[in-house]
Amino acid sequence: MSIRVGGAPGLGLTQRGVPRQRGERTRTSNVFLVAISLLLFAGVLLLEAARTLAADSARVAVSATVLSKSNCKFRAPGAALAFGTLDPVNPADVTRTAALSIRCAGSAANASYLITDDDGLHESGPGAERMLLDGSLTEFLPYSFSYTPASATILKNTDQTITITGTVLGVNYQNALAGSYADTVTLTVVP
Repeated sequence: MSIRVGGAPGLGLTQRGVPRQRGERTRTSNVFLVAISLLLFAGVLLLEAARTLAADSARVAVSATVLSKSNCKFRAPGAALAFGTLDPVNPADVTRTAALSIRCAGSAANASYLITDDDGLHESGPGAERMLLDGSLTEFLPYSFSYTPASATILKNTDQTITITGTVLGVNYQNALAGSYADTVTLTVVP
């Protein structure tokens, strides 16, 4: 008599010697399958972590400029504000005016504008304009500078006159060096 271990193909003995049925697994094989599943899951997590650590990013700056429905422009490239000849023997305050025109166009019926200035080439601070003596680097003659209207709302395609006013005080030139003084102020209109 012979005993065959394992029986028919696909059949085997359980740990207690009872024949097991086809497809029935042992505890050891179940633990093995769970361990393999956990290792595979951990591997996937490690790969994802490595991919995340190896990732790089970049920023994209997105911008746009929406044009005003209006645009305003000076009708002439410039104006002259001439104080003329100043006599230090009779140092009186001298005020002069000049004019510029602006015109606004665009799709809006009205345009609101704003004019600003740069205080000139030789200013000593905001609103402290100075003319420089020709040929000198250190001799200045202070003056005041203003313009009206600096802002307004006007009909499009209509000229708006801007009055520029400047004043040189007699006390500022009574002891000034003789010669020609000059400055340039740049006006900017927006929009």
